[in-house]
Amino acid sequence: MTVPGVGPIIALRFVAAIDDPSRFSSAHRVQSYLGLTPGEHSSCARGGKTGITKAGPSELRRCLVQGAWAAMLARRPHPMLEWASQIAQRRSRPVAAVALARKLAGILFAIWRDGTTYEPKRAAQRSAST
Repeated sequence: MTVPGVGPIIALRFVAAIDDPSRFSSAHRVQSYLGLTPGEHSSCARGGKTGITKAGPSELRRCLVQGAWAAMLARRPHPMLEWASQIAQRRSRPVAAVALARKLAGILFAIWRDGTTYEPKRAAQRSAST
């Protein structure tokens, strides 16, 4: 619950939905399982990305997006929230909220898998490279 936007309900839902972190080889697999990755609608002539796939537990996905909105609206100085505001300027605020929810899922998984605590500077370094 040290991650911005994550409270007891999101933490509990995350642990209940993932159940065992060893089921997933990476944070990207967790994000895909939760339906927070873009879908694809393409043929041989054209390719195109769609919105998120919405696979997996909808309650957790909804809570993560709500937590992302809460963190974005808190307007506290934080590297991860600055990253989300840059996305909001380029795209839109709803797209930034879903992107931040995806990042929150990856961070929560990494913290649980490694047994570490949340470090804002480390999250900012990851954000800068992605």
